[in-house]
Amino acid sequence: MTARQGPSRVYCRRLAGLLVLDPNGDQVGRVHDVIVTLRLGHEPPRVLGLAVEVQRRPIFVPISRVTGVESGAVVLSSARLSWRRFAQRPNETRVLAELLDRRVTLLPPRAEPSADGTAPQGREVTVVDAAIEPTRSGDWLLDQVAVRVGKGRRGEVRTVGWDEVTGFTLPEEGQGAANLLAAFERLRPADLASLLHHLSSKRRAEVAAALDDERLADVLEELPEEEQVELLGGLAAERAADVLEAMGPDDAADLLGELPTDEAERLLRLMEPEEAAPVRRLLVYADDTAGGMMTSEPVVLAPNATVAEALARVREPELSPALAAQVYVVRPPYETPTGRYLGLAHFQRLLREPPSTLVGGVIDVDITPLRPDTPLPEVTRHLASYNLVAAPVLDDAGRLVGVVTVDDVLDHLLPSDWREGQLASDVVNRTGPGAPRAAVGAPPTGVSPAGDPTGS
Repeated sequence: MTARQGPSRVYCRRLAGLLVLDPNGDQVGRVHDVIVTLRLGHEPPRVLGLAVEVQRRPIFVPISRVTGVESGAVVLSSARLSWRRFAQRPNETRVLAELLDRRVTLLPPRAEPSADGTAPQGREVTVVDAAIEPTRSGDWLLDQVAVRVGKGRRGEVRTVGWDEVTGFTLPEEGQGAANLLAAFERLRPADLASLLHHLSSKRRAEVAAALDDERLADVLEELPEEEQVELLGGLAAERAADVLEAMGPDDAADLLGELPTDEAERLLRLMEPEEAAPVRRLLVYADDTAGGMMTSEPVVLAPNATVAEALARVREPELSPALAAQVYVVRPPYETPTGRYLGLAHFQRLLREPPSTLVGGVIDVDITPLRPDTPLPEVTRHLASYNLVAAPVLDDAGRLVGVVTVDDVLDHLLPSDWREGQLASDVVNRTGPGAPRAAVGAPPTGVSPAGDPTGS
């Protein structure tokens, strides 16, 4: 669609997570939400702009800077943007975070409000999407909503005008999160965690309740500690234990370490014994030591395993790059704490060897392992001195008890609020410090339709 064609309707749910590109085609970030301001009566909300995630930092992009949606990306008219952190104002509403999944009332045809201003009788429906569209007056308006009539995913979906529904300005209880999560189902855990971080506590709890255990575990690992504790505390005890089982033992131990001792013990007792055992071992160590930082689930192999087997293990998608960088060769047993540690085989060395070669013949025995009580500064120097992304941790008996990775170390070296994306100093504002949020200007042209939810 060319830039000179007429106004086009865009459905907000299809914008979720889309790339945002500057005029040169360089990536700015991804769409986080659509920001509108609600108006009195049945007047459609005015669109102010987009919340765009840039390196886990939300910024505001005025709708007047959007020139089109092309090939699955939002294209801007200028790279000159305010890089100040987006903060929602009292008169603003996030479409995806606050309107989707809301239970509202679909008004009867030609119904008018009663004399006392109360909403007329109608059918309760669930909002599944909302459409924005430029007008001749120069504004963008949220003029239509897609609603599901009836309960469950099989209910009929209708697209109706904004003035055909009521209830958006009322406080919402039990909003649910199915459609919000559907809009962001392709996000990586870190990006979904960033989305949750910017929601209200109530909305975060609703999203957590809607996520399955594995997905919630992945997201919790990316959230600041206080929000991890908040979300875990909002779950039923049995489900909280299930989520902890789905987390890596080191992450579960870190989270339990933030809880009161009696509450942590109660959750550990609810976990399956074989899942709780490695977490209990990690909780014994001080937080700022190798034992307190390590993961107890590295790639462990017998010396008679082949290079082909080792490469197959490091290809497992759930492994982090740091854990996949090397395999650890030990005597049985092969679960931590293992039998006697023999050495480690670097991934690059494995790539240079014939597939039938035994890993026991290509191990590196020159790297000194860490002790569980090794303090953080010494761990940092050790990784830097040997140019390692991970290092083995052995107990007094020479058994492998875990591995410290560079990301474990960074978690402890960075400021405690690093996950919130706060920088040591303000990011330079390319449009000048203190620049006000731009008002909605002339309507952007050439925005191609982003799809009708009734067809999904």
